[in-house]
Amino acid sequence: MAVLQGLQPERVFHFFEEITKIPHGSTNTKGISDFLVNFAKERNLECRQDESNNVVIKKPATPGYENAPTVILQGHCDMVAEKTPESNHDFTKDPLKLKVEGDYITAEDTTLGGDDGIAVAFMMAVLDDDSLKHPAIEALITTDEEIGLLGAAALDCSDLKGKYFINMDSEEEGYLWISCAGGLTAVNEIPMRYEQKDGVQYEITIGGLQGGHSGVEIDKNRANSNILMGRLIYSLNQQLDYAVAELEGGMKDNAIPRSTRMVIVADDSAGETLQAFAGKLTADLRKEYSGTDEGITVSCRKCGEGEIAVLDQVSKEKVCFFLMNVPNGIQKMSGEIEGLVETSTNLGVVKLGPDVLYGSSSVRSSVGSAKDALTDRIRYVTEFLGGEFTPEGAYPAWEYKKDSKLRDLMVEVYEKQFGEKPEVKAIHAGLECGLFYGKMPELDCVSFGPTMHNVHTTEEELSISSVQRMYAYLLNVLENIHE
Repeated sequence: MAVLQGLQPERVFHFFEEITKIPHGSTNTKGISDFLVNFAKERNLECRQDESNNVVIKKPATPGYENAPTVILQGHCDMVAEKTPESNHDFTKDPLKLKVEGDYITAEDTTLGGDDGIAVAFMMAVLDDDSLKHPAIEALITTDEEIGLLGAAALDCSDLKGKYFINMDSEEEGYLWISCAGGLTAVNEIPMRYEQKDGVQYEITIGGLQGGHSGVEIDKNRANSNILMGRLIYSLNQQLDYAVAELEGGMKDNAIPRSTRMVIVADDSAGETLQAFAGKLTADLRKEYSGTDEGITVSCRKCGEGEIAVLDQVSKEKVCFFLMNVPNGIQKMSGEIEGLVETSTNLGVVKLGPDVLYGSSSVRSSVGSAKDALTDRIRYVTEFLGGEFTPEGAYPAWEYKKDSKLRDLMVEVYEKQFGEKPEVKAIHAGLECGLFYGKMPELDCVSFGPTMHNVHTTEEELSISSVQRMYAYLLNVLENIHE
């Protein structure tokens, strides 16, 4: 029996559950793309699939809307594939295990993919329902948004006729988003050298952090476990003679890392010092992050004994210097829009390999020159340490448009439907609107979506009642687009 069976609107939740049965983490989108193509073919809808697995499905205007402007509905079909440390879930083949808890849908031990599977479900429900009133629809489902908006960047837009562009990749009901930050992924590879060392091996883990989306939650004073590990490495140097054998933390550059682990080699007497150190650091961090990230835990356990490869002293210092000095977190708040983060960066991934320390940061800014300057700072730290820096997946900011018929219409419809005006805001997270606006300068863009919490984490949850309201709102907007 379907977990979401009986929830209304039936079509939306049916299609959302079907999506969760198909593995669709970033870079693994062929299955979900083919599923969408088959969906279109079964309904005799015009469809196009490209080499990046992007899908465009077109549905004609309903009677009376032939002269209304074509509307592009847009979202992405890839998801951030995160799971709990104890989970055996295989994102390449296993369906998600959905749960309904009160007003929320979650997934057992994994991310849910409501970001942005619910947009895909909205589009499928609209395309599937011939009783609706709407202009011509171009449903645009992109891929690999979560790793740099790669699908959107690769898409050929020459056959798209839409002038109104409704993106459904926002996560807070009551808001209409009308601009967003640009960004890129900053990749660092710093050379490392190893030597053999005999001793007792200890695993040190910084965990229990809340994590979250590096754009949406970057202003919520949540700790970054990779950055905290740099602090730990430096502080521990003052108390103990040790060598570093292993280091890894985080899974995605655009997710604030929740856990980082390190294996060190020291002598047998180090255990007591390490336990006391971990206990004090735990207490200090919980006090520092009181009210925002109080679950932080630093733990230590003996995990082996004997001779293993460890970083030489110079390489160890390079790791410490990088983690202590690489920019992270909010760099500047907007001087024009109150409460908006202008520029930020998140060191989402750190991994010690056989020859290099690998790092990956998500850089965001609504000001192009500020993004470039922050990127240069990360580049400089990397190259100072003898490493190579590579910027990947750069995408432009979506700039505010002073005159917007679509925005005015969506505000009016919202106010009539809910008895209050929505908040019209800019967002620090990256949205694909900027890329499409660059390709089609005449677009009139607005982004909205139902309420989701803790996206990009295993605590991700999607509000059922908000889905109901926001889908009804989408249908109302489409019905009111006449010119």
